[in-house]
Amino acid sequence: MDPKKKDKIATFILYIISGFIVMLLVAFIGYIIYNGRNCFNINFLFGKPSLDVGGGIGLHLFNSFYMLVISLLITVPLGIGAGIYLAEYAKKGVLLNVIRLCIETMASLPSIVVGLFSLLVFVNMIGGGYSIFAGAMAITILNLPAMTRVSENAIKEVAKKVKEASLGLGATQWQTIKQVILPSAIPQILTGIILASGRILGEAAALLYTAGMSAPNVRISNGTAFDIFRPAETLAVYIWQLNSEGMVPDAGEIANGASAVLIIMVLLFNILARVVGKKIYQSYTGTK
Repeated sequence: MDPKKKDKIATFILYIISGFIVMLLVAFIGYIIYNGRNCFNINFLFGKPSLDVGGGIGLHLFNSFYMLVISLLITVPLGIGAGIYLAEYAKKGVLLNVIRLCIETMASLPSIVVGLFSLLVFVNMIGGGYSIFAGAMAITILNLPAMTRVSENAIKEVAKKVKEASLGLGATQWQTIKQVILPSAIPQILTGIILASGRILGEAAALLYTAGMSAPNVRISNGTAFDIFRPAETLAVYIWQLNSEGMVPDAGEIANGASAVLIIMVLLFNILARVVGKKIYQSYTGTK
């Protein structure tokens, strides 16, 4: 068979596979949103949980976003810093091999194991009990290996000629990293941040043992809601609790609505993060 014809056939097959995957994803998202369509109203999105019919997910929604912010504040600096060290400063040897082994080991840990470890360390040993801080630390342990690898690969992919040109103009290594390498690596690093955010919003197993399964009736105005040492049931944990325990008469309807909100949150965060990342990249590089 003619090689060009083989190439066209292979390309056609790949297009079919890609289209099937996209259709499957669209069908999955559409099914979840369709089942939860009746819950898209102000009372459901911002209302308080209730043991009667018609409870809302306002507190769980707030807890999810608050957990997202706290965890990213820990994960992103540590992950990017570790990526910079491995890509620019680390030298081949025993230490580097040990670090990479630790990263690979952490990346392969099941979330339930991380949750139990965090329960022992951040909940019991520290003595703070179930809290947002303990949950954020558990999520950080889960996300840090991936964030480190993404940052390291993104920094390594920056053209060596660009680095050499910056150093040749008299810039120090740190100035080159800050002004040249990191801006160029922003799109890839942003991908790692998006993946980490999705893990935070969708994680339930690790948070069951660290953040707890309660959403206390707190008010944002008096500052109590921003206490990182209070228990906080996230939206993903609440969905699990509704499906497993059925605490309220309309548990199924609330779970469907909460699942639809969670999917939309992840989609909006992905889109917003990419738009913001593109603007940051353009501001540093002077491109449009």
